[in-house]
Amino acid sequence: MASLDNIRFETRAIHAGQPAEPETGAVVVPIYQTATYAQARVGEHKGYDYSRTGNPTRAALETCMASLEEGGYGLAFSSGMAATDAVVRLLKPGDHVLVGDDVYGGTYRLFKRVWQDYGLQFTFMNLADLAAAEAALQPQTRLIWLESPTNPLLRLTDISAIAALARSRGILLAVDNTFATPFAQRPLALGAHIVVHSTTKYLSGHSDVIGGIAIVQDDALYRRLAFIQNAAGAVPGPFDCWLTLRGIKTLAVRLAAHSANALAVARFLEAHPAVARVMYPGLPSHPQHALARRQMALFGGMLSFELRGSEFAARRLVESTRIFTLAESLGGVESLIELPAVMTHLSVQGSPLAVSPQLVRLSVGIEHQDDLLTDLEQALAQL
Repeated sequence: MASLDNIRFETRAIHAGQPAEPETGAVVVPIYQTATYAQARVGEHKGYDYSRTGNPTRAALETCMASLEEGGYGLAFSSGMAATDAVVRLLKPGDHVLVGDDVYGGTYRLFKRVWQDYGLQFTFMNLADLAAAEAALQPQTRLIWLESPTNPLLRLTDISAIAALARSRGILLAVDNTFATPFAQRPLALGAHIVVHSTTKYLSGHSDVIGGIAIVQDDALYRRLAFIQNAAGAVPGPFDCWLTLRGIKTLAVRLAAHSANALAVARFLEAHPAVARVMYPGLPSHPQHALARRQMALFGGMLSFELRGSEFAARRLVESTRIFTLAESLGGVESLIELPAVMTHLSVQGSPLAVSPQLVRLSVGIEHQDDLLTDLEQALAQL
């Protein structure tokens, strides 16, 4: 196939890193289900010697994602948390990390309950306030970690502005782009050094695989992360990579449907008397709607809202839906509903990052829009 340099996103999602297999002409990348590779002589092989170090199916996924994020290199991991952990391993004891104060509960748990015990320091704050973020930097700050939009409050950070600040101080900027996906937002193009995804979510898109990936542009940074990937060994199996590649092929059409449905749901909830507020970047009422329009091509399928009344109303609601499934995770074709305070963000309760027990998070799927609205209407009617 000709160079994909000038090919659009939807085409690269199907073809980047995935030429026809040369031996048989197979159009779909094969699942190279092997642990090791024959060597003609000691040290002479065909590019692969052991599948922890490299596997052709994994390489196809890494190449495809590097293309979609407009980066130079991709590094696949066994989960999104494994990818996050690999990035933190770039640091050393005494280093300081500036972190958004509204991050995934698993990220908070990893930083505070694992890596802090090894001598890393973490400051959690609202990174949307650029002046406050600059004031919070320390001489030993080596990494800024942010989500945009955040999980679960759907806050945004001006990635270009925080990237300029980080680069002026020689600090790495890592952006968790799981909610937006590279179809809606490309942090490397906005100045970030590292982009991380839980490929479990929108990239695979079918709730049938666990995985993660980190994408970088810089050669030296890639080599450091590739060493960590191989040395620590938290890599995905070839079948997991194959499933993720299959999901990526339809990312563009799926995310367009997710976004359209989420906007309709957000509008419905905003007008409902039982709802106190809705958090969705696509709503004009969102305090950073203008930034979302500038920074994102689509607003995504994630939204959160708070109910009026007690936490018992929120519990009753999430247990009353019929199409929205009460479950953790997000980004699959099916719609999910959850209470972050007792599910995905239980680990932050009791900390300054605690979320309201009245907060409900939706991962809006690609079912028929009218069915989703009817389901929420009947569930809200039971409060």
